[in-house]
Amino acid sequence: MDLSSTILIIAVLIGFAACLYTMVGHGGASAYLAIMALLAVAPEVMRPTALALNLVAAGIATMRYVHAGQINWRLLAMFVIAAAPAAYIGGGIPISPTLYRPLVGIVLLLAAVKLFWSPAQLVMREARPPRVWLALPVGAALGLLAGLTGTGGGIFLSPLVILLGWEDTRKTSGIAAAFILINSAAGLAGNYTSVGSLPDELPIYAGMAAAGAIAGSWLGARRLDKTRLLQGLGVVLAIAGVKLVLT
Repeated sequence: MDLSSTILIIAVLIGFAACLYTMVGHGGASAYLAIMALLAVAPEVMRPTALALNLVAAGIATMRYVHAGQINWRLLAMFVIAAAPAAYIGGGIPISPTLYRPLVGIVLLLAAVKLFWSPAQLVMREARPPRVWLALPVGAALGLLAGLTGTGGGIFLSPLVILLGWEDTRKTSGIAAAFILINSAAGLAGNYTSVGSLPDELPIYAGMAAAGAIAGSWLGARRLDKTRLLQGLGVVLAIAGVKLVLT
């Protein structure tokens, strides 16, 4: 396969992943990492590229959810205050994926089963936001994990918020989108030296991510009912979980 064909395939897959992930308020970094790994992109290029694409996709999704009034700003602030500096620190820490990837992957797969098979029960539950003393350390842990893994952290935040009943399904997607946007920026800043590894094809990839994000966030913010959103999140978590376990 020649270089131009590889670039085209990566771009198309990125667009599809951005559409799927932004439907549930995610940026798609875990999918971008999987796509690049499967198509033999250099490891040093993968993390900064995934974070840069996250900025595009999550930025568009955040604007869409803001316009739809689907973000709980107080809850977002409780997570982000501690998450952003932790993501900055995590972005600069080299880490071996041997242990944490399969463990996190299994957790995501278990969450996916719960979200996919009992969405109606979760949708009907009354939302009860967490206390500040609990939200701050949770945000810090998720932010650190986001920086370490090269993701925005939403893949971990969304199932936690939904399964613990901290917020409504659609607003959880809005919180996740903004959370991912902020953490991706912090993670990229924390590993700013990696910016020099961004590929020349980034504008092509970013354009496809933007197109996918526009379509996906439109569906997620206004068109899909809440049970379908949860099932969509379950699919996203399952994909990310399998990818982490098998990588």
